[in-house]
Amino acid sequence: MRHRMRGRKLGRNASHRKAMFRNMAVSLIKTVRIDEEAENAPKVSGRITTTVQKAKELRPFIEKLITVAKKAQPHIENAAQYATSAEKNSSEWKTWRESEQWNQWNQALAPALSYRRRAFAELRDNEAVDILFNELAERFAERNGGYTRIVRLATVRLGDAGTQAIIEFVGERDRVKPTRRSETLGSAATEEAPADEEATAEETAETESEAVADEAPATEAEASEGETAEAEEDKKEE
Repeated sequence: MRHRMRGRKLGRNASHRKAMFRNMAVSLIKTVRIDEEAENAPKVSGRITTTVQKAKELRPFIEKLITVAKKAQPHIENAAQYATSAEKNSSEWKTWRESEQWNQWNQALAPALSYRRRAFAELRDNEAVDILFNELAERFAERNGGYTRIVRLATVRLGDAGTQAIIEFVGERDRVKPTRRSETLGSAATEEAPADEEATAEETAETESEAVADEAPATEAEASEGETAEAEEDKKEE
């Protein structure tokens, strides 16, 4: 019985599973930096292809590492105010090394160094740890969990017909949620309503201007008729 035993065995013992997930996590993290000139460089960054079962077991392993890297960021930012830009082993750097400012920098950076050592104990790869703390932690600084996604593939693996899947970091190639037809129709109606109001206002303005133009000649004609009538009366009186 498998009571209180989490995870899949995947046909491997404990040490083999640990080594496998370590290698898969390192491969996934290293794909964030693509060297196009390197041999067998990945075509897409932040993505690897594996089986569905392995992807589901790798997902919590890699997301916990990203959470550890995110916890170190506040300590790194706090220590930056005590750091120096002088070149190592220079006279200015030696002066900073012997000052109280170095002690403050060391104490502020100590928790971040502890998190970095924890990540290195899991990955055993300096480049992967560097990418994890310098790039992935900054990318997901405003995101609370859910740093990866699993997408099933239609093609099966040759040999054993295993179901394949892609595991990749979110934030790139994200799908846009389709809007409902009712929402689009409602927004279109609200956009058309002001346009209709403007059209009606223009039409009323044109009709008023035409009415004024029609009235003006009429008044001029009446005035001319009035003048001719007065002239005829004056002639009769004479």
